[in-house]
Amino acid sequence: MKKKIVIILSYIILFFNSNLFSSEDNKKLKIGLLAPLTGEYEELGKSLLYSLQLALDEINDNNVFIIPRDAGFKNKKKLSLAVQEIKEQGVNIIIGPLSYDEFENVKKYSDVIFISPSNITPEFMSNIISIGVSLESQLISLNNFIKKQNKKKTVIMFPENQYTKFIEKKISKLNLDNIKIFKYNPDPQVLTGEIETLTNYSQRKKNLELRKKMFQDKEDEQSVKELEKLEQLYTLGKVNFDSVIIIDFGNNLKSVLTSLAYTDVNQRDVLITTVNQWFDQSIFYENTIKTLYYPSINYKEFKEYNTKYFKKFSSYPNEITILTYDALGLIYYAWKKNGKVNSINDFIFKSKIKGKIGTFSFKDKKVTQDLDIYKTENNKFTKF
Repeated sequence: MKKKIVIILSYIILFFNSNLFSSEDNKKLKIGLLAPLTGEYEELGKSLLYSLQLALDEINDNNVFIIPRDAGFKNKKKLSLAVQEIKEQGVNIIIGPLSYDEFENVKKYSDVIFISPSNITPEFMSNIISIGVSLESQLISLNNFIKKQNKKKTVIMFPENQYTKFIEKKISKLNLDNIKIFKYNPDPQVLTGEIETLTNYSQRKKNLELRKKMFQDKEDEQSVKELEKLEQLYTLGKVNFDSVIIIDFGNNLKSVLTSLAYTDVNQRDVLITTVNQWFDQSIFYENTIKTLYYPSINYKEFKEYNTKYFKKFSSYPNEITILTYDALGLIYYAWKKNGKVNSINDFIFKSKIKGKIGTFSFKDKKVTQDLDIYKTENNKFTKF
Protein backbone atom coordinates (compact mmCIF):
# COMPACT_ATOMS: atom_id res chain seq x y z
CA MET A 1 0.00 0.00 0.00
CA LYS A 2 2.80 2.38 0.93
CA LYS A 3 4.54 1.64 -2.39
CA LYS A 4 1.28 2.38 -4.23
CA ILE A 5 0.94 5.78 -2.51
CA VAL A 6 4.51 6.68 -3.49
CA ILE A 7 3.84 5.72 -7.13
CA ILE A 8 0.63 7.78 -7.24
CA LEU A 9 2.36 10.77 -5.65
CA SER A 10 5.22 10.56 -8.11
CA TYR A 11 2.75 10.48 -10.99
CA ILE A 12 0.95 13.59 -9.68
CA ILE A 13 4.22 15.50 -9.33
CA LEU A 14 5.38 14.54 -12.82
CA PHE A 15 2.01 15.24 -14.41
CA PHE A 16 1.63 18.72 -13.01
CA ASN A 17 5.12 19.96 -13.60
CA SER A 18 7.47 18.66 -16.23
CA ASN A 19 10.25 20.84 -14.78
CA LEU A 20 10.66 19.03 -11.47
CA PHE A 21 14.19 17.76 -11.96
CA SER A 22 16.77 20.33 -11.13
CA SER A 23 19.79 21.47 -13.10
CA GLU A 24 23.05 22.97 -11.97
CA ASP A 25 22.58 25.72 -14.54
CA ASN A 26 22.73 29.01 -12.61
CA LYS A 27 20.27 30.56 -15.04
CA LYS A 28 17.51 28.36 -13.70
CA LEU A 29 15.24 29.22 -10.76
CA LYS A 30 14.60 26.23 -8.52
CA ILE A 31 11.91 26.59 -5.86
CA GLY A 32 10.99 24.06 -3.21
CA LEU A 33 7.49 23.38 -1.92
CA LEU A 34 6.65 22.04 1.52
CA ALA A 35 3.19 20.51 1.41
CA PRO A 36 1.18 17.67 3.02
CA LEU A 37 1.17 15.33 0.03
CA THR A 38 -0.02 12.29 2.00
CA GLY A 39 -2.21 11.71 5.01
CA GLU A 40 -5.13 13.70 6.42
CA TYR A 41 -4.30 16.90 4.53
CA GLU A 42 -3.36 15.26 1.23
CA GLU A 43 -6.09 17.14 -0.69
CA LEU A 44 -4.64 20.44 0.49
CA GLY A 45 -1.21 19.33 -0.71
CA LYS A 46 -2.57 18.47 -4.15
CA SER A 47 -4.36 21.82 -4.30
CA LEU A 48 -1.08 23.59 -3.57
CA LEU A 49 0.61 21.69 -6.39
CA TYR A 50 -2.18 22.56 -8.79
CA SER A 51 -2.02 26.25 -7.87
CA LEU A 52 1.70 26.33 -8.63
CA GLN A 53 1.04 24.65 -11.97
CA LEU A 54 -1.35 27.50 -12.81
CA ALA A 55 1.32 30.00 -11.82
CA LEU A 56 3.90 28.21 -13.95
CA ASP A 57 1.51 28.29 -16.91
CA GLU A 58 1.12 32.04 -16.53
CA ILE A 59 4.83 32.71 -16.07
CA ASN A 60 5.60 30.52 -19.09
CA ASP A 61 9.32 30.30 -18.38
CA ASN A 62 11.02 26.92 -18.85
CA ASN A 63 13.83 28.03 -16.54
CA VAL A 64 11.55 27.82 -13.47
CA PHE A 65 11.49 24.50 -11.60
CA ILE A 66 9.27 23.41 -8.70
CA ILE A 67 10.62 20.72 -6.36
CA PRO A 68 7.83 19.52 -4.02
CA ARG A 69 8.32 17.32 -0.99
CA ASP A 70 5.89 15.81 1.49
CA ALA A 71 6.28 17.79 4.73
CA GLY A 72 3.13 16.54 6.42
CA PHE A 73 1.31 19.03 8.60
CA LYS A 74 2.92 20.11 11.87
CA ASN A 75 5.13 17.03 11.63
CA LYS A 76 8.67 17.99 12.67
CA LYS A 77 10.30 14.81 11.38
CA LYS A 78 8.69 14.99 7.93
CA LEU A 79 9.34 18.71 7.70
CA SER A 80 13.06 18.39 8.44
CA LEU A 81 13.47 15.52 6.00
CA ALA A 82 11.62 17.45 3.28
CA VAL A 83 13.80 20.55 3.72
CA GLN A 84 16.98 18.48 3.61
CA GLU A 85 15.89 16.69 0.43
CA ILE A 86 15.03 19.98 -1.25
CA LYS A 87 18.38 21.49 -0.22
CA GLU A 88 20.15 18.51 -1.76
CA GLN A 89 18.68 19.62 -5.11
CA GLY A 90 20.59 22.89 -4.84
CA VAL A 91 17.54 24.92 -3.79
CA ASN A 92 17.84 27.95 -1.48
CA ILE A 93 14.23 29.21 -1.58
CA ILE A 94 11.15 27.28 -0.48
CA ILE A 95 7.42 27.99 -0.43
CA GLY A 96 6.29 26.96 3.06
CA PRO A 97 5.89 25.97 5.76
CA LEU A 98 2.13 26.45 5.88
CA SER A 99 1.78 27.00 9.62
CA TYR A 100 3.39 29.60 11.87
CA ASP A 101 3.84 26.82 14.44
CA GLU A 102 6.49 25.31 12.15
CA PHE A 103 8.61 28.44 11.87
CA GLU A 104 10.94 27.49 14.71
CA ASN A 105 11.73 24.24 12.93
CA VAL A 106 12.97 25.96 9.76
CA LYS A 107 14.84 28.92 11.26
CA LYS A 108 17.90 26.70 11.69
CA TYR A 109 18.24 26.46 7.90
CA SER A 110 19.77 29.92 7.73
CA ASP A 111 20.98 29.45 4.15
CA VAL A 112 17.41 28.88 2.91
CA ILE A 113 14.66 31.50 2.38
CA PHE A 114 11.11 30.44 3.27
CA ILE A 115 8.04 32.18 1.82
CA SER A 116 5.06 31.16 3.95
CA PRO A 117 1.32 31.70 3.36
CA SER A 118 0.90 32.14 7.12
CA ASN A 119 -0.72 35.42 8.21
CA ILE A 120 0.45 35.52 11.83
CA THR A 121 3.33 37.98 11.53
CA PRO A 122 3.97 40.47 8.70
CA GLU A 123 7.54 41.18 9.82
CA PHE A 124 10.44 39.42 8.10
CA MET A 125 11.47 36.78 10.63
CA SER A 126 15.07 35.63 10.37
CA ASN A 127 14.94 33.71 7.06
CA ILE A 128 11.10 33.63 6.77
CA ILE A 129 8.68 35.96 4.99
CA SER A 130 4.93 35.57 5.60
CA ILE A 131 2.63 36.79 2.85
CA GLY A 132 -0.74 35.80 4.33
CA VAL A 133 -3.39 38.49 4.85
CA SER A 134 -2.32 39.68 8.31
CA LEU A 135 -4.51 41.16 11.01
CA GLU A 136 -2.34 44.29 10.83
CA SER A 137 -3.13 44.82 7.15
CA GLN A 138 -6.83 44.32 7.79
CA LEU A 139 -6.93 46.73 10.72
CA ILE A 140 -4.99 49.39 8.83
CA SER A 141 -7.42 49.11 5.90
CA LEU A 142 -10.44 49.29 8.21
CA ASN A 143 -9.03 52.21 10.16
CA ASN A 144 -8.51 54.19 6.94
CA PHE A 145 -12.01 53.28 5.76
CA ILE A 146 -13.61 54.30 9.06
CA LYS A 147 -11.81 57.65 9.00
CA LYS A 148 -13.06 58.32 5.47
CA GLN A 149 -16.61 57.73 6.74
CA ASN A 150 -16.01 60.47 9.36
CA LYS A 151 -16.46 58.09 12.28
CA LYS A 152 -14.81 59.25 15.50
CA LYS A 153 -15.50 56.60 18.16
CA THR A 154 -14.58 53.03 17.28
CA VAL A 155 -15.04 49.93 19.44
CA ILE A 156 -12.76 47.00 18.60
CA MET A 157 -14.48 43.83 19.76
CA PHE A 158 -12.91 40.40 20.18
CA PRO A 159 -13.51 37.31 22.34
CA GLU A 160 -11.69 36.27 25.49
CA ASN A 161 -9.88 33.12 24.37
CA GLN A 162 -6.41 31.77 23.57
CA TYR A 163 -5.89 34.51 20.97
CA THR A 164 -6.76 37.49 23.18
CA LYS A 165 -3.19 38.48 24.06
CA PHE A 166 -2.12 38.02 20.44
CA ILE A 167 -4.84 40.42 19.26
CA GLU A 168 -4.08 42.94 22.00
CA LYS A 169 -0.42 42.94 21.01
CA LYS A 170 -1.26 43.52 17.35
CA ILE A 171 -3.60 46.43 18.16
CA SER A 172 -1.08 48.09 20.47
CA LYS A 173 1.55 48.16 17.72
CA LEU A 174 -0.71 50.08 15.32
CA ASN A 175 -1.30 53.15 17.51
CA LEU A 176 -4.90 53.53 16.35
CA ASP A 177 -6.76 56.70 17.35
CA ASN A 178 -10.11 57.05 19.13
CA ILE A 179 -10.62 53.39 19.87
CA LYS A 180 -12.11 51.48 22.77
CA ILE A 181 -11.36 47.81 23.43
CA PHE A 182 -14.27 45.52 24.27
CA LYS A 183 -13.51 41.88 25.12
CA TYR A 184 -16.49 39.56 25.32
CA ASN A 185 -17.33 36.05 26.43
CA PRO A 186 -17.76 33.79 23.38
CA ASP A 187 -20.68 32.00 25.09
CA PRO A 188 -23.78 33.43 23.30
CA GLN A 189 -25.82 33.35 26.51
CA VAL A 190 -23.27 35.55 28.29
CA LEU A 191 -22.39 37.62 25.22
CA THR A 192 -25.82 39.23 24.84
CA GLY A 193 -25.75 40.55 28.40
CA GLU A 194 -22.28 42.01 27.89
CA ILE A 195 -23.33 43.79 24.70
CA GLU A 196 -26.41 45.10 26.51
CA THR A 197 -23.99 46.79 28.91
CA LEU A 198 -21.80 48.09 26.09
CA THR A 199 -24.79 49.63 24.30
CA ASN A 200 -26.49 50.92 27.48
CA TYR A 201 -29.49 48.92 26.36
CA SER A 202 -31.46 48.96 29.64
CA GLN A 203 -31.30 52.74 29.97
CA ARG A 204 -32.28 53.24 26.34
CA LYS A 205 -35.28 50.96 26.91
CA LYS A 206 -36.25 53.04 29.95
CA ASN A 207 -35.84 56.23 27.94
CA LEU A 208 -38.37 54.93 25.45
CA GLU A 209 -40.91 53.94 28.09
CA LEU A 210 -40.61 57.30 29.84
CA ARG A 211 -41.02 59.12 26.56
CA LYS A 212 -44.12 57.10 25.65
CA LYS A 213 -45.76 57.87 29.01
CA MET A 214 -45.54 61.56 28.21
CA PHE A 215 -48.04 61.11 25.36
CA GLN A 216 -50.17 58.16 26.45
CA ASP A 217 -52.85 60.22 28.23
CA LYS A 218 -52.99 62.96 25.63
CA GLU A 219 -55.55 63.01 22.83
CA ASP A 220 -54.36 65.88 20.63
CA GLU A 221 -53.31 64.96 17.11
CA GLN A 222 -49.62 65.80 17.57
CA SER A 223 -49.34 63.63 20.71
CA VAL A 224 -51.12 60.73 19.03
CA LYS A 225 -48.76 60.88 16.06
CA GLU A 226 -45.71 61.10 18.33
CA LEU A 227 -46.88 58.08 20.30
CA GLU A 228 -47.40 56.13 17.08
CA LYS A 229 -43.80 56.85 16.09
CA LEU A 230 -42.50 55.78 19.50
CA GLU A 231 -44.45 52.51 19.30
CA GLN A 232 -42.32 51.59 16.27
CA LEU A 233 -39.10 51.89 18.29
CA TYR A 234 -37.36 49.41 20.59
CA THR A 235 -35.11 51.89 22.38
CA LEU A 236 -34.58 55.63 22.53
CA GLY A 237 -31.15 57.27 22.40
CA LYS A 238 -27.88 56.58 20.64
CA VAL A 239 -25.02 54.35 21.72
CA ASN A 240 -21.73 56.01 22.65
CA PHE A 241 -19.81 54.77 19.57
CA ASP A 242 -20.23 55.22 15.84
CA SER A 243 -18.29 52.23 14.45
CA VAL A 244 -17.25 48.74 15.49
CA ILE A 245 -14.58 46.32 14.32
CA ILE A 246 -15.40 42.71 15.20
CA ILE A 247 -12.36 40.44 15.23
CA ASP A 248 -14.16 37.13 15.01
CA PHE A 249 -15.55 34.75 12.40
CA GLY A 250 -18.02 31.95 11.77
CA ASN A 251 -20.83 31.34 14.25
CA ASN A 252 -19.15 33.52 16.86
CA LEU A 253 -19.28 36.48 14.50
CA LYS A 254 -22.94 35.78 13.78
CA SER A 255 -23.67 35.71 17.53
CA VAL A 256 -22.10 39.16 17.93
CA LEU A 257 -24.07 40.54 14.97
CA THR A 258 -27.29 39.09 16.42
CA SER A 259 -26.59 40.69 19.80
CA LEU A 260 -25.91 44.09 18.22
CA ALA A 261 -29.20 43.86 16.35
CA TYR A 262 -31.04 42.71 19.49
CA THR A 263 -29.75 45.69 21.47
CA ASP A 264 -31.07 47.96 18.71
CA VAL A 265 -27.78 49.35 17.43
CA ASN A 266 -28.87 51.63 14.60
CA GLN A 267 -27.03 50.64 11.42
CA ARG A 268 -27.61 54.08 9.94
CA ASP A 269 -25.57 55.60 12.76
CA VAL A 270 -23.06 52.83 13.49
CA LEU A 271 -20.69 51.39 10.89
CA ILE A 272 -20.32 47.65 11.49
CA THR A 273 -17.13 46.01 10.20
CA THR A 274 -15.27 42.77 10.65
CA VAL A 275 -12.14 40.86 9.54
CA ASN A 276 -11.17 37.34 8.41
CA GLN A 277 -13.76 37.00 5.65
CA TRP A 278 -13.01 35.11 2.44
CA PHE A 279 -16.32 35.80 0.72
CA ASP A 280 -18.12 33.31 2.94
CA GLN A 281 -21.68 33.26 1.60
CA SER A 282 -23.06 31.86 4.86
CA ILE A 283 -22.86 35.42 6.19
CA PHE A 284 -25.84 36.18 3.93
CA TYR A 285 -28.03 34.03 6.14
CA GLU A 286 -27.33 36.31 9.10
CA ASN A 287 -30.01 38.85 8.20
CA THR A 288 -30.06 40.77 11.49
CA ILE A 289 -27.31 43.04 10.14
CA LYS A 290 -28.20 44.29 6.69
CA THR A 291 -24.82 45.75 5.73
CA LEU A 292 -21.46 44.46 6.94
CA TYR A 293 -18.10 45.83 5.77
CA TYR A 294 -14.74 44.06 5.76
CA PRO A 295 -11.29 44.29 4.12
CA SER A 296 -10.35 41.52 1.75
CA ILE A 297 -8.34 40.37 -1.20
CA ASN A 298 -9.53 41.39 -4.66
CA TYR A 299 -12.85 39.59 -5.28
CA LYS A 300 -12.60 39.75 -9.07
CA GLU A 301 -9.13 38.17 -9.04
CA PHE A 302 -10.31 35.59 -6.49
CA LYS A 303 -13.23 34.52 -8.72
CA GLU A 304 -11.06 34.44 -11.85
CA TYR A 305 -8.48 32.31 -10.05
CA ASN A 306 -11.17 29.86 -8.87
CA THR A 307 -12.66 29.67 -12.37
CA LYS A 308 -9.30 29.07 -14.04
CA TYR A 309 -8.42 26.44 -11.45
CA PHE A 310 -11.75 24.63 -11.92
CA LYS A 311 -11.47 24.60 -15.71
CA LYS A 312 -8.04 22.96 -15.52
CA PHE A 313 -8.54 20.54 -12.62
CA SER A 314 -12.36 20.07 -12.36
CA SER A 315 -12.38 21.02 -8.69
CA TYR A 316 -12.23 24.18 -6.63
CA PRO A 317 -9.04 25.19 -4.78
CA ASN A 318 -8.43 25.54 -1.09
CA GLU A 319 -8.45 29.26 -0.23
CA ILE A 320 -4.84 29.24 0.95
CA THR A 321 -3.58 28.17 -2.47
CA ILE A 322 -4.07 31.62 -3.98
CA LEU A 323 -1.33 32.73 -1.56
CA THR A 324 1.12 30.11 -2.83
CA TYR A 325 0.20 31.15 -6.38
CA ASP A 326 1.25 34.70 -5.47
CA ALA A 327 4.32 33.39 -3.64
CA LEU A 328 5.66 31.89 -6.86
CA GLY A 329 5.00 35.11 -8.75
CA LEU A 330 6.75 37.10 -6.05
CA ILE A 331 9.81 34.85 -6.10
CA TYR A 332 9.96 35.02 -9.88
CA TYR A 333 9.72 38.82 -9.80
CA ALA A 334 12.59 39.07 -7.28
CA TRP A 335 14.70 36.66 -9.33
CA LYS A 336 14.17 38.56 -12.59
CA LYS A 337 14.73 41.92 -10.91
CA ASN A 338 17.89 41.01 -9.01
CA GLY A 339 19.24 38.22 -11.21
CA LYS A 340 19.38 36.05 -8.11
CA VAL A 341 17.62 35.30 -4.83
CA ASN A 342 20.19 34.85 -2.08
CA SER A 343 18.57 36.36 1.02
CA ILE A 344 15.35 37.93 2.31
CA ASN A 345 16.92 41.32 1.52
CA ASP A 346 16.22 40.56 -2.14
CA PHE A 347 12.53 41.02 -1.27
CA ILE A 348 12.82 44.60 -0.04
CA PHE A 349 11.27 46.49 -2.92
CA LYS A 350 10.84 50.26 -3.21
CA SER A 351 7.69 49.91 -5.32
CA LYS A 352 4.53 47.97 -4.54
CA ILE A 353 3.96 44.54 -6.07
CA LYS A 354 0.60 43.50 -7.49
CA GLY A 355 -0.53 39.94 -6.92
CA LYS A 356 -3.74 37.96 -7.15
CA ILE A 357 -4.74 38.71 -3.57
CA GLY A 358 -4.00 42.44 -3.91
CA THR A 359 -1.06 44.81 -3.76
CA PHE A 360 1.93 44.05 -1.53
CA SER A 361 4.26 46.54 0.12
CA PHE A 362 7.66 45.33 1.33
CA LYS A 363 9.02 48.11 3.51
CA ASP A 364 11.21 48.08 6.61
CA LYS A 365 11.25 44.27 6.36
CA LYS A 366 7.48 44.12 6.81
CA VAL A 367 4.79 42.81 4.46
CA THR A 368 1.61 44.87 4.15
CA GLN A 369 -1.31 44.27 1.81
CA ASP A 370 -3.41 47.08 0.38
CA LEU A 371 -6.83 45.52 0.78
CA ASP A 372 -10.15 46.46 -0.77
CA ILE A 373 -13.24 47.12 1.33
CA TYR A 374 -16.29 45.01 0.55
CA LYS A 375 -19.82 45.04 1.91
CA THR A 376 -22.43 42.30 2.15
CA GLU A 377 -25.73 43.64 0.92
CA ASN A 378 -28.73 42.00 -0.78
CA ASN A 379 -27.02 38.61 -0.70
CA LYS A 380 -23.97 39.69 -2.67
CA PHE A 381 -20.47 41.03 -2.14
CA THR A 382 -19.93 44.54 -3.41
CA LYS A 383 -16.65 46.45 -3.57
CA PHE A 384 -17.12 49.70 -1.69
